[in-house]
Amino acid sequence: MLIAGGVLADYWSAEPEGVVLGYVGRDACIECHRQQTEDFTGSDHDKAMDLATDETVLGDFNDVTFEHDGLVNRLFRDGKRFMVHTEGEDGTMQDFEVKYVFGVYPLQQYMVEFDRSEEMESCDVARLQVLRISWDSHNHNWFYLRPPDVADKLAADDPLHWTGIAQRWQTMCADCHSTNLKRNFDPESVTYHTTFSEIDVSCEACHGPASLHVELANKKSLFWDRRYGYGLAKLKGSDPEPQLQTCAPCHSRRGVMNERFTAGPDYHDHYRLETLGQATYHGDGQIKDEVYVYGSFIQSKMYHKDIRCTDCHDPHSLKLKFSGNETCTNCHQHAAGKYDVPAHHHHAPGTEGAMCVNCHMPHTTYMEVDPRRDHSLRIPRPDLSVKLGTPNACSHCHVKDRLPQIAAEHRDTFQSKEYSQWLLAAEQDGEQPIGTDGETLAELMRQTDQWCDDACEQWYGEQRKRPTHFAEALVPLRRGDPSAARKAIEMLAINDERVPAIAKATLLEELARQGVRAVPRVAAELADQTDQHPLVRSTAASVLAMAGPSTGKSSLMKLLGDDSRLVRTSAARALLGSPAFGQLSPSERTQLESVLNEVHEEFMVASDRAGAHMGWAGICEQLGRYGEAIEAYQTAIRVEPNAVGARTNLASLLEQLAPSVPESERETLLKRVNTLRKQELPLLARDAALAPQIAGIQYRYGLLLYLDGQLDAALSQLEKAVELEPDNPEFQTAVKLLKEKMDGSQ
Repeated sequence: MLIAGGVLADYWSAEPEGVVLGYVGRDACIECHRQQTEDFTGSDHDKAMDLATDETVLGDFNDVTFEHDGLVNRLFRDGKRFMVHTEGEDGTMQDFEVKYVFGVYPLQQYMVEFDRSEEMESCDVARLQVLRISWDSHNHNWFYLRPPDVADKLAADDPLHWTGIAQRWQTMCADCHSTNLKRNFDPESVTYHTTFSEIDVSCEACHGPASLHVELANKKSLFWDRRYGYGLAKLKGSDPEPQLQTCAPCHSRRGVMNERFTAGPDYHDHYRLETLGQATYHGDGQIKDEVYVYGSFIQSKMYHKDIRCTDCHDPHSLKLKFSGNETCTNCHQHAAGKYDVPAHHHHAPGTEGAMCVNCHMPHTTYMEVDPRRDHSLRIPRPDLSVKLGTPNACSHCHVKDRLPQIAAEHRDTFQSKEYSQWLLAAEQDGEQPIGTDGETLAELMRQTDQWCDDACEQWYGEQRKRPTHFAEALVPLRRGDPSAARKAIEMLAINDERVPAIAKATLLEELARQGVRAVPRVAAELADQTDQHPLVRSTAASVLAMAGPSTGKSSLMKLLGDDSRLVRTSAARALLGSPAFGQLSPSERTQLESVLNEVHEEFMVASDRAGAHMGWAGICEQLGRYGEAIEAYQTAIRVEPNAVGARTNLASLLEQLAPSVPESERETLLKRVNTLRKQELPLLARDAALAPQIAGIQYRYGLLLYLDGQLDAALSQLEKAVELEPDNPEFQTAVKLLKEKMDGSQ
């Protein structure tokens, strides 16, 4: 009895609530987890980042030269240091020390540290810039990582230049390549004091801070803790979401709402997942740009059947658990020989067409050297390609069957291109005749889609499956088909893999963009359904900005108290832009501003970007907090002096406030307004030249030219905007009014 009581007391004892967990490092894990450590060593996570040493650097630094865009770069050693002679921030050729290596395959990239002061702690990392000169680990040669759609040499002051903000480690890369990263950017001094507990993606990046786990493991107890279990995130239970959402932050295209995420099922309280945008996904949800897997996988039937990452991938080595088709047939056995046979795939065994992944996970190559597979794990649908123009895995291989029909002068170009490049070429210039009989590329690709569809019809006949697909609403909706809105609304009522959450959110966004009158009602219904995915309810909240004051206020005020941070912050933003905002009582304003504190935190995650401070300044303007807005605009200018927008917005605000300023101060204030606009002109001129096809930028440049008194140049610029978007009434009105003004002044 005494023993039983002791055992019970041992079990019942527990760590107190609110234990603060800390990071202990992988060395604390090795003794008990030797096999996992062995598997992890040498993995992509292990090599996500490291100091530049003889052991970690793969590139050839033996005093070699590498040319791109007319620059002759030199890669050499200075004692133990790895050096690059290349173009610096001021446009001159200089020597830079490579301090860190970044990744390993298919490219290894190299990083240079800037702005390091003597006062910084040794553990702090100053601003790191990622060189575009990279080592191709597959072909063993130097490689210039050119930005997408940029063929010309980058100017030294271009944000895409290796010294620009788009190539900054802290801004673009850091939180997914190190463990327990703290960016620690100071907007006042415009400096970083970044820290991490481990330089790469180590144990605690996936399992969470392990201090309690180590403490419990070392206790002389028969049990783990009844309150905290193992003291780590529970990733192996029956619910796959904790594991999936642990992987998702680094394997998704998303914004960050706050930086306190640790392993577990709270992804949507920390991240804002991108929906199926036209620049990143095709109309049926297949990958177009690099979207890092998660947004694809949650579309899949596998996801809806509770499959998780570790069903296919070893969690520590990251390698596939099985080779070839066995990765799939390990689960998809069913009747013997049902899938991995010609009767299923209709291709000769051992050929590319007989590989499961080539039909169900076709690849797209990014950065010229990095093929990534689509994780939506879909059945090929050439019928949708014929109907909607979406891609399909059959055409992925068979599009090159059209090469004999392409004129000889174009044939070599397309011989070397993969399917994604054919798609891009057809999108950009697909109506130019290139066929031997005058066919366009788009026509040739449609012939391939039809051939593939006919083959599927012959194979399967009446047994062929054509399940409802959200693309049947989304693609026509984007094309302006008036009947598509009703179909899209009908699809929003489907709650299975035919219309996954990310597709629902996208349909809602598109309906709102089209101005469909029924959308606020539909959005209010979806937002009120607590069993809907947070992504759907968040998008519904955003759409409610379109609702009338009564519906908008009642729905959005309710959502301000939602359990999901994603939902309530979207509701707060929507309420600011809603007609209901002006009807809020003082107590309701207080409730809104409480949630706006979370919105502010979300903006400040990117406090090293001007856009973050501009976004918050805009909110402060709406709230009438003009002093705070002015301060935020000034911070935006300080953080990114070469970014457009902040000076124009600040000038407009100061001009608006001028009548309320004492007359003795007004002239000084208006001089400042004029100075700000003149400082903005060359920046906006630069952007207008870099983006000649973006109407909004041409329009903004035209307005600024007008405010500067350059009427002829302003008219020319505004007419460019109208030419690019002839149906935009705002652009047309601006041109009309300016012409009237110019005619009246003559």
